Amino acid sequence: MEGRGAEERDDVCMCQTVFPAHADHRGELRAGQLLKWMDATACLAAEKHAGVSCVTASMDDIQFEEAARVGQIITIKTKVNRAFKTSMEVGIKVMVQDVLTNVEKIVSVAYATYVAKPAGAGKLLKFSQWFLNHDLLGCTNLVSLITTTSNLASRFLMQLYVLLSAFFAFFFSRLCHSYPVLKSVNMFKFWGPSVMGDHLVFNAIVNNTFQNSVEVGVHVEAYNCEEWIKNQARHINSAFLIFNAVNDSGELLTLPRIKPTTQDGMRQYHGAIARRRIRLIRKCMLSAKVDKPSFLWEKSNQAYMSYSNIAALTRVAAKPGWEVTSAVDDIKIWTHEEGEMVSLKVEMQVNIPSHLAFCLLSDFTLRLQWDKHFLTCKVLQAVNEDDKYVTSPPMTGHKPRDFVILVSQRQPFKPSEPYIVAVKSVTLTSMPPSSEYWRSELLCAGFQIYSNSDSSCTVCYFNQVTSGVVPYFAANLTGSSKSIEDTTLECKKFLEMKLKTYF
Repeated sequence: MEGRGAEERDDVCMCQTVFPAHADHRGELRAGQLLKWMDATACLAAEKHAGVSCVTASMDDIQFEEAARVGQIITIKTKVNRAFKTSMEVGIKVMVQDVLTNVEKIVSVAYATYVAKPAGAGKLLKFSQWFLNHDLLGCTNLVSLITTTSNLASRFLMQLYVLLSAFFAFFFSRLCHSYPVLKSVNMFKFWGPSVMGDHLVFNAIVNNTFQNSVEVGVHVEAYNCEEWIKNQARHINSAFLIFNAVNDSGELLTLPRIKPTTQDGMRQYHGAIARRRIRLIRKCMLSAKVDKPSFLWEKSNQAYMSYSNIAALTRVAAKPGWEVTSAVDDIKIWTHEEGEMVSLKVEMQVNIPSHLAFCLLSDFTLRLQWDKHFLTCKVLQAVNEDDKYVTSPPMTGHKPRDFVILVSQRQPFKPSEPYIVAVKSVTLTSMPPSSEYWRSELLCAGFQIYSNSDSSCTVCYFNQVTSGVVPYFAANLTGSSKSIEDTTLECKKFLEMKLKTYF
């Protein structure tokens, strides 16, 4: 029998059935309980590799993509990805399985960092009681008294986060009259241990609210008896928790925006915006798959391809849960997250009749006049009157990317309906990939143009982000670039300038 490799010896798998004691009032597994299981399993993998006790140093950003319900089975697989000089990274993958249908889905993928700690440094941590007080102005404290010792002090905080998530659920429900769902945990850092007799104080404050989510900053402090009297705290842990608000039907609710009134509140407010942008682009980059071959364009499937092109854009535009990430003058940028897919929406008000904007934006040969990312753009094949052509626009970069796309256009049947210019990648036998360009894919993109009056309209651009377009959106979503706003302004100037040439 062959021996197992080191990577197999360091694997640890744990299965747990979700019982009512693990769930909230909606029958869904509490996020705090799942964090506890994840930490315990990952620590076992770290200790299996190191051969000594280990403590949690930090956890990478954790996103919860699926909710586990009572009766379902949680499977947690952990593996040491790499050992460094004084620490090791453990990969964590969480799956949920329905025992009736046997359907299995990914709940979360995370990475934790552990450091080895020799035995004999202490004993097991345990707490006996905790006290609760809160200030409705925003600051919330959870105080715990630790009565025994531990050599795994950092790991014990995972148990306290079970209490914290339950406590904030209570606080959030009272404050917003809705049910909170923990969607992600960001920048989960352990800064130091706690010892026997320590008082632990959890400080939680709402940093910012977005359309359907709220960021809560958590700061954990430890005091021994002398420090407690002198009010000298030791900062041992911090994290940012992201919650959604849902109603009885599980539908996302719109949250009221907050207005910071202090300098520190303003810093936390803008910090939450920056962290949200980083989470968004990180999700784009991690979820972006290698571009797959597009649908083959043939005359026999012409009607289906045209219909699916328009229908796909219409479905993306109609999705609920779009959140505004930027609003300057007449330009708004929205984002939408659904599973691993991130979509972008740019909205602008233009002083031009809607039918004229439709004609100009559906002609991709004019795009070079307002979009600096395009080097060339040419018609490869005219299909019919509505599906004008398939184009190949190389885009700038270290190695230029090119896209072979189908452009479909539809005029409205009713005044309330928009003009539509839909775009998707296709495979055209007459245009094989070239060694000069990196052939990429547009999954779904295009314009919807709504008429406001005889002389103005609202133009909305949509794009489902793929690996082919991530490089062009990444810097903008993190706030380090204004390329989307700049391109939108150029488009607006182009449209309004063209209006003058027509009249």
